[in-house]
Amino acid sequence: MQPLRHIGTCLTVAAMFIGTAVRAEDATPPAGVALELNAADLVGEACRITFVATNTGSAPIEQAVYETVLFGADGGVMMLTLFDFGALPVGVPRVRQFQIADTACGRIGSLLINGAGTCTVDGVASDVCTKGLATSSRLNIALQG
Repeated sequence: MQPLRHIGTCLTVAAMFIGTAVRAEDATPPAGVALELNAADLVGEACRITFVATNTGSAPIEQAVYETVLFGADGGVMMLTLFDFGALPVGVPRVRQFQIADTACGRIGSLLINGAGTCTVDGVASDVCTKGLATSSRLNIALQG
């Protein structure tokens, strides 16, 4: 009789794992914006940072302006600025570049997307730019949101 209990327990555990796997596959990422910090290059006396932005929502974003905090390598705040990503069509990656005057790229330790100063969808303000924000970085400069 003992082997039957073990088989029943194994089947119960297997069913739990299968149920979890199915639920995870059915989950869809939240609609929003995916921002990737892609490059940082010194151009003269300025650091030019390059982002790849993708609107993962279901409606075009007419304008997305992010309030961004730059932190130094020591963790101290260097500056607070606005980055205007412009229009972001649905599902189409867009590359945006911003120059930070009088700043060597090596001085930047991380970036924080502090919020959206402007996010317009269908002519009205929207929270899609911050509610579903996903950030990543290909560099040793962290990007948080």
